Amino acid sequence: MIAGRFRLVLRTSLGFAALGVGSSVAGAGVVALLLLLQGLPEDVDDRGWVLGVTAAGVVALALIVGTLWTAYLQRRTVVWFTIGRPPTADEAKRALRLPFDMAVVSGTLWLIGALALGILAGVLGSIGDAAGIALTIGLGGLTTVGLTYLAAEWVARPVMTMALDVLPPRGTLPVTVLTRLVVTWVLASGVPLIGVLLVTTPPDLGRHGNPTASLIVLSVTGLTTGAIGTALLSRAVAAPLHRLRIALDGIARGRKDVHVDVDDSSEIGMLQTSVNDLAAGLREQDRMRDLFGRHVGTDVARHALEYGASLSGDVREVTALFVDVVDSTALASRTPPQELVEKLNRFFASVVSAVDARGGLVNKFQGDAALCVFGAPTRLSDGPTMALAAARAIRDAVVSEGELDLGIGVATGQVFAGQLGASSRLEYTVIGDAVNEAARLTEHAKAVPSRVLASETTVKAALGGEREHWRLHGELHLRGRHRETRTWTT
Repeated sequence: MIAGRFRLVLRTSLGFAALGVGSSVAGAGVVALLLLLQGLPEDVDDRGWVLGVTAAGVVALALIVGTLWTAYLQRRTVVWFTIGRPPTADEAKRALRLPFDMAVVSGTLWLIGALALGILAGVLGSIGDAAGIALTIGLGGLTTVGLTYLAAEWVARPVMTMALDVLPPRGTLPVTVLTRLVVTWVLASGVPLIGVLLVTTPPDLGRHGNPTASLIVLSVTGLTTGAIGTALLSRAVAAPLHRLRIALDGIARGRKDVHVDVDDSSEIGMLQTSVNDLAAGLREQDRMRDLFGRHVGTDVARHALEYGASLSGDVREVTALFVDVVDSTALASRTPPQELVEKLNRFFASVVSAVDARGGLVNKFQGDAALCVFGAPTRLSDGPTMALAAARAIRDAVVSEGELDLGIGVATGQVFAGQLGASSRLEYTVIGDAVNEAARLTEHAKAVPSRVLASETTVKAALGGEREHWRLHGELHLRGRHRETRTWTT
């Protein structure tokens, strides 16, 4: 990781060095060639060497001053980027100005150079020489500034990414896509066409050279700077949009771990931030759905998300399965709390596994008991069969563990299934005689060798393959009921 960080810092540093030297030298070379082709300056006679030496000195001094000036403006940026620590908000804000600062430094130095050499040409030659040299250097400087700005945005991507992690693009933007388009237009069309106008139209401004060669150089320069500017623009706009398209395609296919590096301070950066916020929102939604489902059951969670939270429900036929631990009071008195909880969790794990595997819902845990429902909120075509099979599976699993004793009651009938409570606090539940019957059967099941009792209605409604596992137990008087209940056991 340290080696990777070192390579990143080295590559970025070399990129800035190449940008500073390359843009200044190339711009100065093009300006010198244009002046030579135009025959400027014409009236300095044998004192032209003074102007040449001064121009070389100005270029060298501009390189040194520009480097030191930029380093001073971004001195704190160098520190946190080199060591790899996150910047503060103030440091991030300063780092986001890096391309603009480099453009300002470059533009200021070119302006000083144009004025200095223009004045010197006027002193050594004529006013026409001064105006021609100043305008030519000014156009060269404008081109260099534009390229410096666009190239600095590209080279500074690693710095911008770290800064935008701390200060995402929001509100008023320091850079816009329109800004880049205008700069690219200036490089590709504006400066070359202004140069053509200056070469081909009066006043002469002291020109004595062949305008054809100057026009050729201007054309080649315009094509080159336009191509470079367009390439930088496409990299600044098209490449991030391509990454955003890939990220959105991933989200559309259900991926929630999508993350896009925010490396742009314009509208594109805002879009990158929005995509990351979208993915984070979907992850949070999934987390809440999972948490909600763990508390109320995935079917209830899905039902609530689809139909909303309201005090509503319907009457339907369901099969209720009630399971309870035998003599839980005595068990709690002789078992440490933590150990008791661990036993109950293993017990409930068997209940949830058996019920979920058969399409049922563990509606609620009540201390050491659980109410399970088959047929709500998801309708089942064979709820009694699934409930009876789940009762046998729970009994077998708990008996094999040998930690707890239990009783299971199963009953079928019409119940209300839906949201119950107040508008500020809802609970999905089932209320009806079948639920009460299952709870009463559980009390008697604790004394039955098989530990399972089911109502005759439930057994007769089950499929033949499941009924074969059950036999008549007899009639029981259940608490709160006036008639005897015919029960079956397994």
